[in-house]
Amino acid sequence: MNVIFQKTNQRVFGTFPLKGDALRNAIAAAIETGYRAFDTAQAYGNEADTGTALAKSGVSRDELCVTTKVTVENFTEERFMPSVEQSLRNLKLDRVDVLLLHWPTPGGDIRLSLELLRQAYDRGLASNIGISNYTAAMMEQAKHIVGLPLVTNQVEFHPLLDQGRLLRAANETGIPLSSYCSVARGEVFKYPLFGEIGAAYGKSAAQVVLRWILQKGLAINTMSTRPENIRANFDVMDFTLSSVDMAKIDALNATGYRIVGKRLIPYAPDFDA
Repeated sequence: MNVIFQKTNQRVFGTFPLKGDALRNAIAAAIETGYRAFDTAQAYGNEADTGTALAKSGVSRDELCVTTKVTVENFTEERFMPSVEQSLRNLKLDRVDVLLLHWPTPGGDIRLSLELLRQAYDRGLASNIGISNYTAAMMEQAKHIVGLPLVTNQVEFHPLLDQGRLLRAANETGIPLSSYCSVARGEVFKYPLFGEIGAAYGKSAAQVVLRWILQKGLAINTMSTRPENIRANFDVMDFTLSSVDMAKIDALNATGYRIVGKRLIPYAPDFDA
């Protein structure tokens, strides 16, 4: 079961790069809008602010789905489990709903980090586990190394990047994808197609992009500090893009616009697209 997709109604509020009052105010607006799923990471430096905001939200724990990610610096036997325990203290939780490896281990030997992830699950520190930024080949390896369901591979996913190989790997391995950089950090707005399609549905360009991702079978991860945008990003469940409109958007995959790669993250793997 894709816990992220099902438990969260497919919509997750991302917290990067927010901190302090900006983060707490954004989470409050997201809670009021209806978000119950929140994504953070050790590397973001905002787990404690996220935990405080959620604790003060008044929403019961069983309604929330909290994801955090272990940074590569903690992929050692000495540091992995203490880092997860610190994340839980920061988040004010006894276990996280979803624990991800933020990146594949630099150098390509992913076994140890995956075995440590499994141990965190076995120790009850996480209800579900998964991966992030894994290639198709790594997804296959992870499936066999971990030996239990991985609930997601969180990856850059938007209409300007062809992630067909990862989508096929998701079907082959049973590891669902979820998206980050869902609107390509605004790059999609340079393409009139999304606004043109949106006009026919009474929706914005951003809502069209998010709906396209949902119809590809992914949960969406979005962030904004503006309440009106937070609401708009959530309000994407009341329309369905036609197969014709989906195909028009699919054609933009050939753009090949990638945000997160070796230029930004030197230890990023050689991605499939």
